[in-house]
Amino acid sequence: MFSVRKIHVNGFDIIALKDDLSDAEIHVLPAQSAMLHAFNIPFEGAMLNIIDGYDSIEDYHANKSLYFKGAKLSPFASRIPGGKYTWDRQEYTIEKSVTPGNHLHGLLHDVAFDVVETTADERSARVKLRYTYNASDSGYPFPYTCDVEYRLQPDMRLEIITTISNLHTSAIPLMDGWHPYFTTGTPVDEMELQFASEQIVEFNAQLIPTGQVLPYDRFLESSPLTGIPLDNSFLLNFRQHASSCTLRDPNKHIAITFYPDESYPVLQLYTPPHRHSIAIENLTGVPNAFNNGIGLITLPAGESRTFTTAIAAATW
Repeated sequence: MFSVRKIHVNGFDIIALKDDLSDAEIHVLPAQSAMLHAFNIPFEGAMLNIIDGYDSIEDYHANKSLYFKGAKLSPFASRIPGGKYTWDRQEYTIEKSVTPGNHLHGLLHDVAFDVVETTADERSARVKLRYTYNASDSGYPFPYTCDVEYRLQPDMRLEIITTISNLHTSAIPLMDGWHPYFTTGTPVDEMELQFASEQIVEFNAQLIPTGQVLPYDRFLESSPLTGIPLDNSFLLNFRQHASSCTLRDPNKHIAITFYPDESYPVLQLYTPPHRHSIAIENLTGVPNAFNNGIGLITLPAGESRTFTTAIAAATW
């Protein structure tokens, strides 16, 4: 059986979904951008959180704009230079920025979601959350709703489903994504990575795509991350691979595997300078998609679009 409970820890109001058979449990923070705060798995007689989150609400407020841990990225992900883009022959400038001129990771990365529903049965534990964007930023005057559903399933598998519904009177530009960081407690330089891509998106010095896609096959087989800096977008190959990415800890014998469907064709990887964790992000498009069009979605008025990914943890 599965169960759902509400708890309050270190200043956070948490929705906890638990598999009572395996003891695996996830923690979701509705008030902090529907964030995945913890994915606890049984390990050596205790519980291990494979999510690099925040220690406390004070830590969150002090550092949320530094690494965007766990943030929901909507209606765009990554960077839009100067916040400027053109849509339907009109130019817009996003108002919301991290620092002046630094328009990053959308408009929902620090908003509070409402809890719509929680359910649990013998198959899964689920929570559905919603945020209604009311076109408050003049640079994105397009109202929409963002529904996020977490489903904890057997075998330490978590499915994450996002549905965007266009409330505007005409079509709107759209991206979707996540910014979770993963860790087993082992330094990144002692981890191994494998992902299903033979193509890397070329960036310029400002980490903006040039429009070119280059060959890249370094991680087609599981390879050490030792000394390798990553802040890159990769185009996934869904035809030849069952999963998109696997992060392995050869010391603790833990594997974290990602299963996005084809709604998330871009894998974004980022190793922060401390190299204690790695961001593994499923995105619908590449950075600056509002301008370069690579993965940009046009969502017609009154229609919805759903994006699905899953994370599975395993030990061996």
